[in-house]
Amino acid sequence: MNRRVVGNLGEDAACAALRRAGLNVLARNVRRPTGEIDIVACEGKTIAFVEVKARSSLRYGQPAEAVGRAKQAKIVRTAAVWLAENGLEDAPVRFDVVEVLPGSVRHLRAAFDATGLF
Repeated sequence: MNRRVVGNLGEDAACAALRRAGLNVLARNVRRPTGEIDIVACEGKTIAFVEVKARSSLRYGQPAEAVGRAKQAKIVRTAAVWLAENGLEDAPVRFDVVEVLPGSVRHLRAAFDATGLF
């Protein structure tokens, strides 16, 4: 299976898991010049910006380990753009990661924050 197929299946599995956990998916594949956010969801009044990491195995470590500082900074910048576009600059936010492996989906709430990323 190629990486794009694994990625699409991973995002579908992540959305399903988020919905089962009570989150409302607002948008998928938000692309702006600053970067991309896989999923934007809300839980109560909190907006969750979710990076999905799907892997076919643990050969290269836990999927969340691939969300380094540079990727986090792109997500944070893109989140700020999305919030401004939607008039939600004052909304509480968090940055989650969903790891998808064959047979498992793990949601890491507040996996990172924006501290020091600007």
